[in-house]
Amino acid sequence: MKILITGTAGFIGFHLADYLIKRGDDVIGLDNINDYYDQQLKYGRLAEHGIRKENIQEYRPVQSKTHNNYQFIKADLTQKTELNTIFKTEKFDIVCNLAAQAGVRYSLTHPESYIKNNIDGFLNILEASRHHTVKHLVYASSSSVYGLNETMPFSTHDNVDHPISLYAASKKSNELMAHCYSHLYGLPTTGLRFFTVYGPWGRPDMALFIFTKAILEGKPIDVFNNGDMKRDFTFIDDIIEGVVRSIDTIPSGNPQWSGKKPDPSSSPAPYSVYNIGNSSPVQLMDYILALESALEKKAVKNFLPIQPGDVPATWADTTDMETDLGYKPNTDIKTGIQKFVDWYTSFYGE
Repeated sequence: MKILITGTAGFIGFHLADYLIKRGDDVIGLDNINDYYDQQLKYGRLAEHGIRKENIQEYRPVQSKTHNNYQFIKADLTQKTELNTIFKTEKFDIVCNLAAQAGVRYSLTHPESYIKNNIDGFLNILEASRHHTVKHLVYASSSSVYGLNETMPFSTHDNVDHPISLYAASKKSNELMAHCYSHLYGLPTTGLRFFTVYGPWGRPDMALFIFTKAILEGKPIDVFNNGDMKRDFTFIDDIIEGVVRSIDTIPSGNPQWSGKKPDPSSSPAPYSVYNIGNSSPVQLMDYILALESALEKKAVKNFLPIQPGDVPATWADTTDMETDLGYKPNTDIKTGIQKFVDWYTSFYGE
């Protein structure tokens, strides 16, 4: 298949591109390489796939030096005309939209970026997909949409109308927008609610990256909610397995769906939403303990109250993904953290 992956200079997009390139798909990667975090890490990811920084020009495809089935385009989703030209020229079978303005805490201080990138940018993806007969649009949502919901584990069949950050609201908006396009235009869409993804080449604004850097430098780590946090940490390889299974399974609509008892996770339209997580929440202090073991160094902990926009616990109900797609993550936290530490020390020469 010919597959567009947006966000291929990012964490999940990089790993997905790697998988699909090796599988033999014809892959086009797209990213605007913004400065939300270290651009050198983003260029490092691109270099792993044979895309050299000096060859990158806006809106011009760059052929990989190592893979004949991979090209990269530096482009911004908010630029509708240029995006449409790419769709018209390349004629994608599948689109996997992983590009977004990430981060809960950043959304507290930079709300405009989330409307521009996550709402306006996603609208452009939807429009381009429907006008250029894309067979399936898969897109990133987030576990943050559960907001004030305290029913555990989090289920896609539950209502999620009480987000507590603009980032979460933008991701919930993506799901609503996707449903409109599935209903009105028959565009098959699948939304994936990611649960705390970690692993090699991870994001510097995520806890594992921040903690590892601080511990190695002998600096204290900030432990919020006084350590009383649980997260459904999910290793990147398990995430990619779920994304690929989603790409390969095009929704056709749920004939049992009822408007009298509407199920938020499906529709008569070709629309679906899945949780994609480990379904095994881990205490933050146990997570830190595993990291200390991998680094063979103790952390200096600075205990703080919970931050605005954060929730005390996440836990994914992945029953539907297991039933529909045969998805079952299998990487334990100790193994996953060790793989991250091995990559980190190699990449940064620690």
